[in-house]
Amino acid sequence: MSAITREDVAHLARLAHIRMDENELDKMSGELAFIMDAITSVSEVAGQDVPRTSHPIPLRNVFREDVPSGMLTQEQALAMAPDAEDGQFKVPAILDGE
Repeated sequence: MSAITREDVAHLARLAHIRMDENELDKMSGELAFIMDAITSVSEVAGQDVPRTSHPIPLRNVFREDVPSGMLTQEQALAMAPDAEDGQFKVPAILDGE
């Protein structure tokens, strides 16, 4: 498997809109390389009879059914909002037009 380069980390950080300084880029590339090596080691040990999985034990839903009740009207929901426009919450823009 190819190594995770500092440039790879910088590219991923840009895509995720995460600011990283030079030290963080160096540190993260080392940490990601370590993680990739660990994954490779596990992959080498796992035989054909071991199914691939993302969890060691089966997952199950432990939550109750989602039953709507006691809903607010639009006016009630917007009554305490810091800002509203055209019947919707108005929030500051977080994207720069991308």
